[in-house]
Amino acid sequence: MPSPTPRHGVVLVTTDSEAAAQALARALIEKRLAACVNIFPIQSVYRWQGEIEQSAEWQLLIKTDWACLDKLQSAICQHHSYDLPEIIALPIEAGSEPYLAWISQGTAQDH
Repeated sequence: MPSPTPRHGVVLVTTDSEAAAQALARALIEKRLAACVNIFPIQSVYRWQGEIEQSAEWQLLIKTDWACLDKLQSAICQHHSYDLPEIIALPIEAGSEPYLAWISQGTAQDH
């Protein structure tokens, strides 16, 4: 059953290279702002500065505790090469309680 107020979430971020994705993921894990980051190669089609663009990118799926969200966003902007990095946060409405507890443990710090 979903909790009344989600405590955990996933954050989507794209980067321009696998190396950039790995470096960002490692920085977020080291700072305990994420418990886990999955990295996927993707193709993106989008409008940028009036032109339709298509490019290979790397999608990060970041699992975190909502208490980390402000610091997580700041860290992404600090480490990111894009002028306008994608940062989309989605709540985890329900999930395995042991896994959600693991996310909390992986991000435990003084927020």
